[in-house]
Amino acid sequence: MSIEIRPVQSIPEYRAIEQLQREIWGLDDVEVVPDHVLLTAHKNGGLVLGAFDVQPATGEERLIGFVFGFLGLTSEGRLKHCSHIAGVAPAYQNQNVGYRLKLAQREFVLGQGIELITWTFDPLESRNARLNFHKLGVTCNTYLRDLYGGMRDTLNVGLPSDRFQVDWYIKSSHVVNRLRGGSPAPGLQALLAGRAVIVNRALPGDLPRPPETILPLEGEQLLIQIPANFQAIKSADMGLAYAWREHSRALFEAAFARGYVAVDLLFETGESFYLLTHEDRTRRTTSD
Repeated sequence: MSIEIRPVQSIPEYRAIEQLQREIWGLDDVEVVPDHVLLTAHKNGGLVLGAFDVQPATGEERLIGFVFGFLGLTSEGRLKHCSHIAGVAPAYQNQNVGYRLKLAQREFVLGQGIELITWTFDPLESRNARLNFHKLGVTCNTYLRDLYGGMRDTLNVGLPSDRFQVDWYIKSSHVVNRLRGGSPAPGLQALLAGRAVIVNRALPGDLPRPPETILPLEGEQLLIQIPANFQAIKSADMGLAYAWREHSRALFEAAFARGYVAVDLLFETGESFYLLTHEDRTRRTTSD
């Protein structure tokens, strides 16, 4: 298998992205980003990248992933890149295709002289969080309640569409270190042996449940536990999924209001924990 990452170049390729959205998320046509929007944004400072499975013997290729973003403004009026939607066909997930798409997006945005990419995602999706925080080096101190209202796709239906808005400072030393494989923090046991505490240790059972009480949000570092497989919880018990949404919403909103910033997602012994810290140097230090 040979995967090639490159800008989308033709109407059939834009339309293949329409179909891929239906395949990944089970979207109705009304929710699919259409070819004419993709094309217009792409030709006016935005970006539409495709991941193609190329057959070496014949040269035939098939679109198996994509990322779409466009220019935006920060609250201070500076240019940023808004990464709106990215996805990989189910058969090609967990093969670093999404990671390679984000790296190519970063190179394109750096070429525009822009240093910040933002996007949103469900903070309870541990696999996405692991890619975003641990591998790419995003940070987050913005929690958005029910951002998109009631969503109709098969992966998001039935719950408030709460989202993290993450910041990817693509020239920062923090991000460069992450992309080189460096770790921004010790492992879970080392953190617990130091000053970090898990403020919401999940209750044990076939499906993890939010605790009835939480520890105080204080100290230099916090660990907030989330389900390792939120989709499995949604499939088995939508009431429990809703409980996790409300529980985590209250925790993240309170932590961000106190000045904490999410800087990593740790996945160890089958459990997932966000690391939050007061010492956010990831935005200020840049790398040449």
